[in-house]
Amino acid sequence: MSSVFTVCWAPAAERDLREIILFIADNNPDNARRVLERLRELAGDLSLFPERGRIVPELRCQNIYSYREIVVSPWRMIYRLAENRVDVLAVIDSRRNVEDLILDRLLRSR
Repeated sequence: MSSVFTVCWAPAAERDLREIILFIADNNPDNARRVLERLRELAGDLSLFPERGRIVPELRCQNIYSYREIVVSPWRMIYRLAENRVDVLAVIDSRRNVEDLILDRLLRSR
């Protein structure tokens, strides 16, 4: 029997998600709802399959392997595992220059 992980959203990730959904809702409320449901569903799935996401490529290049991501194009949900917990740390737009953003935000959250 596999263990169940608790999925916790960092305040920064909650802010990211809220900003994304509000931005999308300005033009398409139905799409905003679908994006929100999809990201929440995938985060919830991490409770059973925490290693589902890939290691963040920009961090792998820096020999940092503890952060994973799930991509729902163009959004990247970045998380890390901690004992029986999955910490969702950020939801970012992959169309931006994300390497500096990821490194700065994730390394500060250690």
